[in-house]
Amino acid sequence: MLTFFKNIGHLVYRIWFYILVAVPIIIFFPLLLLLSVKEKWYPYFFWVARNFWARPILLGMGCPQRIKRDQKLRKGKSYMLVANHTSMFDIMLMLRSSRNPFVFVGKKELVKIPVFGFFYKRVCIMVDRNDTKSRTAVYMRAQRRLKQGLSICIFPEGGVPEEHVVLDEFKDGAFRMAINHKIPVVPLTFLDCKKRFPFTFYRGGPGLLRVTIHSFFETKDLDENHKASLREDVRAVILKELQAH
Repeated sequence: MLTFFKNIGHLVYRIWFYILVAVPIIIFFPLLLLLSVKEKWYPYFFWVARNFWARPILLGMGCPQRIKRDQKLRKGKSYMLVANHTSMFDIMLMLRSSRNPFVFVGKKELVKIPVFGFFYKRVCIMVDRNDTKSRTAVYMRAQRRLKQGLSICIFPEGGVPEEHVVLDEFKDGAFRMAINHKIPVVPLTFLDCKKRFPFTFYRGGPGLLRVTIHSFFETKDLDENHKASLREDVRAVILKELQAH
């Protein structure tokens, strides 16, 4: 009987999450639609999403954030933001972790999510990981966005790892892009998202979300030959932080 009531509680918690995701988008739909019309207006779209979408969702789920910064992002500078990926909270938490406007690079399948998918398609860089042409188009779009002074965010595991995996192997894309565009890589460790809102359905609950923004990895003196070492060095920093907690 106790398990039954716990499962009901988890179900209500999940439903509440989707309500919190949808309601701000519906309320601000005309404004978000207007701000997504032109790429040059994206920083304003980002500000609204960060403050009137991500923030109410996380607080409404009972998840305040505590962000530790080993190094601070400079206003007006472009970065490659990378983090471990275990939860749908990761999107909102990334928005709360950076005041610098950035564009997500993510799977095209997220377009199918009701309400959220409509704007995801308009403002994010979508990639079909099985299509070489799609990956090439990603680099072109990312280059254009970087020239506009924006940053890029990629979850380099390429998806959500199996339940028992602490941190999956990283894909090359984020690090190749960072080297090609000579922008710093910013590793972020999300310590609690898997505990608070995992993809496993009957688990999770309110609590603190801790983030560590690690010291940056500079790429200005690197070339394609350093891609693998950069990838593994960044992964090692995030893995060490996860294992320490």
